[in-house]
Amino acid sequence: MSFHVDAPSPVLELPGEPVPYFLGDGDGRAHLLLGQVGRALASTEETAGAMSVMTAVGPSARRRRRRAVAVGSVFTPRVAGLIAVGGARTTQWRTLALPLMHQMTFSAHIAVADQLLVGGAGMPRAVVLDEEALAGADRVGRSVADQLGLPFDAVRYRGEPGLCPLCHLSVIDGGSGGEVECATCGAGGRLVAAPDGSVTVAFADPGGLGRSVVTMTEKRAHFAEVMATGAQQGARAAEIEQRAAALAGFDPVIAPGSQSGRRAIA
Repeated sequence: MSFHVDAPSPVLELPGEPVPYFLGDGDGRAHLLLGQVGRALASTEETAGAMSVMTAVGPSARRRRRRAVAVGSVFTPRVAGLIAVGGARTTQWRTLALPLMHQMTFSAHIAVADQLLVGGAGMPRAVVLDEEALAGADRVGRSVADQLGLPFDAVRYRGEPGLCPLCHLSVIDGGSGGEVECATCGAGGRLVAAPDGSVTVAFADPGGLGRSVVTMTEKRAHFAEVMATGAQQGARAAEIEQRAAALAGFDPVIAPGSQSGRRAIA
């Protein structure tokens, strides 16, 4: 690609293809991400898949936010209530029901105001026989409706408590030396033995809480991690394409007498 630019003035929109161009100072497609205004200087379309380039402008302000594109609306305050319903009455069939639903809230920084796990609904609509579940659903709805529009940190959780103080669930991933992690949001804690011999988890270390994907601290760290990983792998774009090309002809459908799958794997 030639690096000679004939354009007499800077472009206002990215060209969408790998051709020479230049942007004026302060121009570039604006994004509001995690409270920071950034501008896209080049996307994968302009670099032939090699990388994307963004520059951080700084903290958002009302004046800047009005100029940002609609992407910024993704990060307006949002409140969620989660309800998982299944047929099992035993806990081992529903351990991950609510943790999986939480995955939908992390990236957009949605505050979970309440949550409910219902079992024993073995037929469609059979949950109407469970008065406790119906009352719980009413509570979840009110918890959300009462707090719509509140900033994330102002939303108060009104559901059943869990071991984790951030996602309020009790699915724990064991570690070594007594160190554990919330399997839902990643908050770090420690196993603690009580005088009566029982064991619980303490989430007292601010550093451990800061590892939770619920927090802005971890979201910013994750953003930096993804950008760094993309830059490293972007430099190996040709190698990635070469390795992927070897798999492009794989036919996953294997019929009786067919050799396509074996041939592709070989």
